[in-house]
Amino acid sequence: MIPKVYREVIDLGDGREISIETGKLAKQAHGSVVVQMGKAMLLCTVVSNYKQSDVDFLPLTVDYREKFAAAGRYPGGFFKREARPSDGEVLTMRLVDRVLRPLFPKDYHAETQVMIQLMSHDEDVMPDALAGLAASAAIQLSDFPFECAISEARVARVNGEFVINPSRAQLEESDIDMMIGASADSVMMVEGEMDEISEEEMAEAIKFAHESIKVQCAAQVRLAEAFGKKEVREYAEEASDEDLAKKIHEFSYQKVYDIAKAGSSKQERSAAFAEIKEELKATFSEEELEEYNGLVSKYYNKAQKEAIRDLTLNEGLRLDGRKTDEIRPIWCEVDYLPSTHGSSIFTRGETQALATVTLGTSREANKIDMPSYEGEETFYLHYNFPPFCTGEARPLRGTSRREVGHGNLAQRALKGMIPADCPYTVRVVSEVLESNGSSSMATVCSGTMALMDAGVKITRPVSGIAMGLISDEATGNFAVLSDILGDEDHLGDMDFKVTGTEKGITACQMDIKVKGLGYDVLEAALSQARDGRLHILGKLTDTISAPADDVKAHAPKMVTRTIPNEFIGALIGPGGKVIQEMQKETGCTIVINEDPVTEEGIVEILGTDQNGIDAVLAKIDSLLFKPEVGTVYEVKVIKILDFGPVVEYVEAPGNEVLVHISELAWERTNAVTDVVNMGDVFEVKYFGKDPRTKKDKVSRKALLEKPEGYVARPPRDNNRGRDNNRGRDNRRDDRRKRD
Repeated sequence: MIPKVYREVIDLGDGREISIETGKLAKQAHGSVVVQMGKAMLLCTVVSNYKQSDVDFLPLTVDYREKFAAAGRYPGGFFKREARPSDGEVLTMRLVDRVLRPLFPKDYHAETQVMIQLMSHDEDVMPDALAGLAASAAIQLSDFPFECAISEARVARVNGEFVINPSRAQLEESDIDMMIGASADSVMMVEGEMDEISEEEMAEAIKFAHESIKVQCAAQVRLAEAFGKKEVREYAEEASDEDLAKKIHEFSYQKVYDIAKAGSSKQERSAAFAEIKEELKATFSEEELEEYNGLVSKYYNKAQKEAIRDLTLNEGLRLDGRKTDEIRPIWCEVDYLPSTHGSSIFTRGETQALATVTLGTSREANKIDMPSYEGEETFYLHYNFPPFCTGEARPLRGTSRREVGHGNLAQRALKGMIPADCPYTVRVVSEVLESNGSSSMATVCSGTMALMDAGVKITRPVSGIAMGLISDEATGNFAVLSDILGDEDHLGDMDFKVTGTEKGITACQMDIKVKGLGYDVLEAALSQARDGRLHILGKLTDTISAPADDVKAHAPKMVTRTIPNEFIGALIGPGGKVIQEMQKETGCTIVINEDPVTEEGIVEILGTDQNGIDAVLAKIDSLLFKPEVGTVYEVKVIKILDFGPVVEYVEAPGNEVLVHISELAWERTNAVTDVVNMGDVFEVKYFGKDPRTKKDKVSRKALLEKPEGYVARPPRDNNRGRDNNRGRDNRRDDRRKRD
């Protein structure tokens, strides 16, 4: 039986369309859609167990995968099968998760999976921009308890005009690349990179994307209504006890308020709050604690959160005693690690990041091999968040999604400041050693200083800051917090990270936890963030004001040289013999890349010894040497033959030419060694190609004064030889006739 298919089309207003379709594929899932734009097609399925899990959080898994078959390609590697997700896929998972998770009820704890797969790829469509739409559309067709439809859209600005969901080619010409996640009413998530734009321009881009998202949300609602919107499932809600909540609030609120107002360190606060909690538990019997089944802890945490938020809203004070716009103390240091190519320490309050820089050739570029994109990065940043940085001991399970996401944010913040003509592949690694609030922004700051310490000529230094928000919907009162703590991130209504130079914003990441946040609040946060990051930037430049004049003595120096493609083979040599011997003799790393556009070879020479680099350059100069007609060159005898010495040009060793014996001197030369010997250095004049031999012709005697009375030998009469041969042939014919 042919299935009934339901379809909605979204007009992007510029001739492009997005379609959402259901009813054909994956009908056993609780919700499934196919989202298509051009030839790009994403299948999204959602399933949620009907039984609540025995946890106090939502066990939501968002999985995004790109199938290589979608682009008509085979997976790399031995097994020819898609394996662990790439960093690009992980970043898309995070983008979708961050918008979906807050819209589930806080007491909904059923195992839930959202699986998104790229099934068909289009070179002109970036599929990650469609993943949020696909996820929300599938959930709208399910019976999940989910607040409202959402969507995500990428916004770019090309030639001053905003574009929704641009192609990769358009994105390369854009000065803004932002992904916006929102419902019809509220912006919930922002992440992207910019070319030093202003706060006002960023707000305009968000508003433009939000208008498109409203249309996408309306299309989902229409599709769900046409399909037949299911009744929201019933689930076992968490137990509640208002009397207990009131009792705990009366016991805990003021005590927490007083400790929060005292402005202590993280360890002191944690110990004091834990003590209040133990005092609270002591007011209950063991039987009561067991009966309430976690409600005591739940209501205590609620009272604690309320007290801390009220302190900030009422008195403008924060947990560590700061005012809302105050930045924690900062100290910095560069050149801390003696063997790295660059290093720095950035410490802000109880957050510390140690960054290192390593310089390499194009061979060390980070290869990206995804069905939707193939390429490489010559600047990349890795972020590590070990458990000891928060005083914990937990299992080590490889690089987490969080580490991938935070590292990507810091990379996007810095990469625009790496000059296009930087000859190196640059790798920055951030080791977070302490964390209490925005280690990703500490990574941006330490990364900036480490790059300058390494001698990388960044355009301008970059700093970053994490902003928070505490608001009261009833009164409309709100407080924007600069440089938030970890606790403030947890209990606040917004986590907004923004990076930039003195000229403008380079990257941002924002998660909003309250509904209906106005643009006036967003603009206030952006303005306060600018003041904060400029303050931090001043601390960085006090430590190191500009990039080092040169790389460190033990760091490799990079020199590039362009050569015509026709000389690449000679430089490599048969089986790589020439280039391998050069690398062995000079201690340099030599990488040769062909530029298909200019049809030239780009030679990268990386070495710590300048003499070795000079030797490689001399070899290349020798290879490219072409003598000019009429020019005098100094040569050295390297071989003696009966008919003349073989010499090499002193300025281009390895380039050999024969000086014919007749060109050594004006006088008749009986033996080459009568005039020159092995190792002799003398001058010759270059006459170009000899038309008779088709070989280079050089002469020593042309530079000598012609002897007085010199008479040149008459040229050989070639016709005489031919006449003799003709006479010989005639006599042979006469003998044959007589016989």
